[in-house]
Amino acid sequence: MSTDPQVLVGLGSNQGESTAILKAALVGLRACAASDLRCSRLWRTSPVDCPPGSPDFLNAAVAFDALPGISPEAMLRRLKLLEREQGRTQHYQRNAPRPLDLDLLLFGDEQRNLPWFTLPHPRAIDRQFVLRPAAEVVPDRVWPGTSSTIAELLSALHTDEQLELVCDQSWE
Repeated sequence: MSTDPQVLVGLGSNQGESTAILKAALVGLRACAASDLRCSRLWRTSPVDCPPGSPDFLNAAVAFDALPGISPEAMLRRLKLLEREQGRTQHYQRNAPRPLDLDLLLFGDEQRNLPWFTLPHPRAIDRQFVLRPAAEVVPDRVWPGTSSTIAELLSALHTDEQLELVCDQSWE
């Protein structure tokens, strides 16, 4: 049986005071957690599939155990609420600059394929800005639907994304 936390969330921001916004998101995530948060370091990343001229993102990943009784759908609703609390509008252009982006990457081995919700996150394993921070917190976690760990997926990924470590210390 795995001891890895069941929930993996990707965090990103490229509008406003991004570090402060991401720290505020951690406070909200702690309210959903039955365990301590495992946080990656903070990475400055080039925008991927964003409108021309979009600023760089700050990205991180957080893993934790969900409170008992929380479903993936309830967790997703909580993440969307946290985004709105930090100024993200409910109607937004996909991949446009935003104060806060919280992606539910994994929720145990749960899988969903609904028009409004896909789990595991459908594009995560193709994006270095997701896998690099995720590999810091749960490198040995096997990605559902594959036989590969997050560290293995990262090692095999070849992209032109630019990532720079913002600080080699905890930012939380």
